Amino acid sequence: MNVKLYAGMLLAASLTITACTKNQQSSTQQADWPSYGRDLSGQRFSPATQINHTNVKKMAGAWQYKSGIKATFQATPIVQNGIMYLSLPYNHVVALNAKTGQELWRYTHDRRKDWQMCCGPANRGVAVADGKVFIGTVDARLIALNAQTGVKEWDIDVVENAIVTEGQDALDKNDPNSARKVTGGTGIGIAMAPIVYQGKVIVGITGVGYGLHIDNPREDAPLGAVIGVTGRFGRPGFLAAYDVNNGKRVWQFDTIPAQGWEGQFTQTTKDGASFNRDIAQEKADLAKYPDASRFGGGSAWSTPVVDTRTNTLYFGTGNPSPQMNDISRPGDNLYTVSLIALDTETGQLKWHYQQVPHDLWGYDLASPPVLFDYTLNGKKVAAVGQASKTGWFFIHDRITGKLLKKTDAFVPQHNLFNKATFEGTVVYPGILGGANWSPVSVDEAHQRVYIAAIHAPIKYTLHETPSKNGNAPIRYAASEPTNDARWGLLSAVDLVSGKVLWQVKTAQPLVGGVLATAGNLVFTGEGNGQFNAYNTETGEMVWQGKSAYGVNAPPITYTVDGTQYIAVASGGSSIFGYKQGDAILAYSIKTQKD
Repeated sequence: MNVKLYAGMLLAASLTITACTKNQQSSTQQADWPSYGRDLSGQRFSPATQINHTNVKKMAGAWQYKSGIKATFQATPIVQNGIMYLSLPYNHVVALNAKTGQELWRYTHDRRKDWQMCCGPANRGVAVADGKVFIGTVDARLIALNAQTGVKEWDIDVVENAIVTEGQDALDKNDPNSARKVTGGTGIGIAMAPIVYQGKVIVGITGVGYGLHIDNPREDAPLGAVIGVTGRFGRPGFLAAYDVNNGKRVWQFDTIPAQGWEGQFTQTTKDGASFNRDIAQEKADLAKYPDASRFGGGSAWSTPVVDTRTNTLYFGTGNPSPQMNDISRPGDNLYTVSLIALDTETGQLKWHYQQVPHDLWGYDLASPPVLFDYTLNGKKVAAVGQASKTGWFFIHDRITGKLLKKTDAFVPQHNLFNKATFEGTVVYPGILGGANWSPVSVDEAHQRVYIAAIHAPIKYTLHETPSKNGNAPIRYAASEPTNDARWGLLSAVDLVSGKVLWQVKTAQPLVGGVLATAGNLVFTGEGNGQFNAYNTETGEMVWQGKSAYGVNAPPITYTVDGTQYIAVASGGSSIFGYKQGDAILAYSIKTQKD
């Protein structure tokens, strides 16, 4: 055995004697970053103050790790007792010395080569508990590794029969989308970072909300068109819990109900905005598509959060299937585009709130929910919030699901909920958001949420193509970016009033997420490689680092041997056209002894 590797493994073993405690809260108190959202509330707020708005200008690179895999990099590093656990693109995993960046062990994932990936090789991270590292994979597996050695302990398929179908071949040869390169479609996988709670590892599947991702010929441009062709494509999504010891399934919640997915045929939002639906036509079409829910979609994109006081889990769901094309799916299409509350022990539904019934725009609940105590009329209320693709931050009563507040919009809005037309309808925010998958950060004490978001106008266009069998023409919708200006917006929003306190406009749409600290700092990265720190009170930029690749992952902070570090993955994003790379960057305040 290589001497250096053996020494690293011994170091890993010594450091992880108590690394994987079942009590993640105690690890948090030791200045770690033990779970995807730092703790199970998902607040991504750190009480650390060693790095603060007065001294952050002295912050400099502490170490850099290069994985050798240059691809879209979205992972949140997990840090426990001096070890950083990091998932790489294509589901490889490394353990690093969190103080130096030295690699301690590496797991290489043997991906099934015949498996179609929905949305590229990226994943959001791992979970670490009970002496194991858990990762969900792009080929729909849940794997447990030994936290000390990286050796695989168990490996299960979360989907027994993945339905992988395409609709591009249904288009006439003269249709311009029939020959364009497809970079993603219906391919079942796991994007979210798992969480572990009371002996169960919890994860959900993605790629079930059928839509074809058409490549953009420009490498530095966002994803091209997304189309949804009417047909029997896709399948229902689910979120499931598995025993941490052996991977045995404990419960499963299907994001499409077996009965009643048509819902109440909701016509307006709670505050009266119309969804522009033809309810009479939808009701007339019900009998034509009796088994539409079999292909219903509802991917589980975002890592759940857990209220440990009530054993309630909260997560968001994706769009119905087929995407943007509603001909074959009349009704509200429950429980798609919804915030869902489940019992952690049984997986039983407690409540749901559907933000956009019968979604036609790709308004998935992509950004993870977050738990906090909310000040309402001078009293504290247990709340759950979610930053939406539509551009509002929603606040709900955690027990009942009642909508308590919808904040002012944190991005420009135009033609919201207007349908696609043959001429093309420009809508913003559109399929990219608003708030995409980027997690927010909540400062509960000051009742503020920090949101990284996107302004990117999208044109929704109806297409009609002759059918190959002489039947009625095939009609479908496509969404694609316009040539209008795009930019990013970092916002501080007051939760009590719902007002935007300040905003910073960035040159490119923001995707990756934010970190806020008690040092009066909020951190986020940009696709051009800039990694920025802002004063939480004013929005003034107080520090900036620079990477060779896009910084499009959520930052974290942790402390080792009395030194606070800020760390972030830097590997860009193919969907947004940001330069891809393979770096994890760590920063600290340089002292004289350093």
